[in-house]
Amino acid sequence: MPSASPTIVTGVTQCIMLSLSMVVIAALVGAGGLGVPVVRALNTVQVGMGFEAGFAIVLLAIILDRVSRPKESGAPR
Repeated sequence: MPSASPTIVTGVTQCIMLSLSMVVIAALVGAGGLGVPVVRALNTVQVGMGFEAGFAIVLLAIILDRVSRPKESGAPR
């Protein structure tokens, strides 16, 4: 199990990234959530609002990726 830990963590982070990339597509088919502001901006051709909403989703993905990574266990320098 300890040797599989890096692979499991990679799978979890990839799952987080995939789910956050699908929120806009899910909102296109009627699901609520984070993708709704992006879809509204696409429908009304509001580029600024779409960029802000998309940037918020990307920022959330980056934060969740950094939080879910294990801490480096190296020797102090």
